[in-house]
Amino acid sequence: MRALLLSACLLATPLIAQENLNHEGSVGIAGRYTVEGINPDRSAYNGTLEMTQDGDLYRIVWTIAGQRYTGQGRLEGRVLTINWDGDSTPVVYVVMPNGALHGTWSDGYALERLQPQR
Repeated sequence: MRALLLSACLLATPLIAQENLNHEGSVGIAGRYTVEGINPDRSAYNGTLEMTQDGDLYRIVWTIAGQRYTGQGRLEGRVLTINWDGDSTPVVYVVMPNGALHGTWSDGYALERLQPQR
């Protein structure tokens, strides 16, 4: 199932709309997001996320149920991989055509969706 989910996410990457590209031709994803997710135990959660960019490094701060989690990683094409302080496996997001990011974490047992705040 994890392989199927990751395959579906990776297949979606060529569908990214050109309007998400910045002046250098890369995807502009830094900003604030609304977070919705499903934990490995299938319980739901929500919160906010702030993403900043420093060169090719992205830094992320999630705020979920009053708890703060941090991570950092890199964007390769339309796939953002974030190592974070809450799990030994990374969060892997795919940038979608509408600017949202869809991801999986906990070795594929959990899901997360980031919706840009406009």
